[in-house]
Amino acid sequence: MRPKEGRKCSPTHARRSPRSSPASIKPGNIFDLAAKEKKLQDLDARTQQPDFWNRQSEAQDVLKQMKQIRLQIDPWRAAAKDARDLTELVDLLEGDESDEAETVAEVASGADALKDRIADLEFRAILSEETDPNNCYLHIHAGAGGTESCDWASMLIRMYQRWCERRGFAVEEIEFLPGDEAGVKSATFLVKGEYAFGYLKAEIGVHRLVRISPFDAGARRHTSFASVFATPEIDDTINIDIQDDDLRIDFYRSSGAGGQHVNKTSSAVRITHLPTKIVVACQNERSQHKNKAVAFKILRARLYQFEMEKKREEQAVREGEKLEIGWGSQIRSYVFQPYQMVKDLRSGYETGNIQAVMDGALDKIIESVLRLQAGVSA
Repeated sequence: MRPKEGRKCSPTHARRSPRSSPASIKPGNIFDLAAKEKKLQDLDARTQQPDFWNRQSEAQDVLKQMKQIRLQIDPWRAAAKDARDLTELVDLLEGDESDEAETVAEVASGADALKDRIADLEFRAILSEETDPNNCYLHIHAGAGGTESCDWASMLIRMYQRWCERRGFAVEEIEFLPGDEAGVKSATFLVKGEYAFGYLKAEIGVHRLVRISPFDAGARRHTSFASVFATPEIDDTINIDIQDDDLRIDFYRSSGAGGQHVNKTSSAVRITHLPTKIVVACQNERSQHKNKAVAFKILRARLYQFEMEKKREEQAVREGEKLEIGWGSQIRSYVFQPYQMVKDLRSGYETGNIQAVMDGALDKIIESVLRLQAGVSA
């Protein structure tokens, strides 16, 4: 991940006893393991019907639902098996004292690891939307403020890079537009990993930085803004109709340090969806054809997310609620001077360890936001 320094849219350290089986744990009303297993059995029974494959659209929908449910329940099944194994170790310990010290250490280590896994699974249970398990396109744009905001955007990119490294997520650069003097004007990355979108959707909004500017000879305090937007990578089973007349496609020379293709041919592609004003771009591939294909893939994801957000807003209006999260809304402040603090303005979570946050320690902040959005207490 760089810097380390058409078509009309209608998209659709308390230790838990190993005798407590994770399969019996119910993290609130948002996750019912027994109900999901029953649903999986019912879907599997449908696949056994003789005419199942005669209805291709229905068959694909059933298989997609089964995949989604398995992704949710398989980790719980694995945790339940580990709990049973620990129980057997405890029984062995009670009946044989020959290797007591070694078995006690193994049980203690396994119980601690199982406790952490269960906590993570309980949290994942709130990520129940259809696209939460998907890979994620992460878009970062510098706000008004020239070099200051461009530098802030590059700092955010580094922060998310470190967070991805911590979680073992892979990152692919899709589009990167450097600032005129320093930093980044805009960038798009594909983050690959389980529940990448489920986590990163908590980062959508405007991020505010307050610090003494390294670009100001008078050492004055500056406020900078950068926008972060996340969209799920979607597959071809989700139908999105895009009309050619609704598109403007521009080709331009890729920016960067140069090379065989960079800066020499107009291989980079920018697509504007005129009805929604959504703009996507790709310059990372070696050919114009490949860049165009990736850009269309991102556009489908953006249009899908656009429709989902519109539905949420309409539902909020019907329910008399005011949405707190959206493109263009300030969600978090990062203060470097005169004191150090990171505060999420939605959940109220704050920490004084700003360096840890900038090094990718985002899990607690993200969790606080997602629990708030799901209406689940910590």
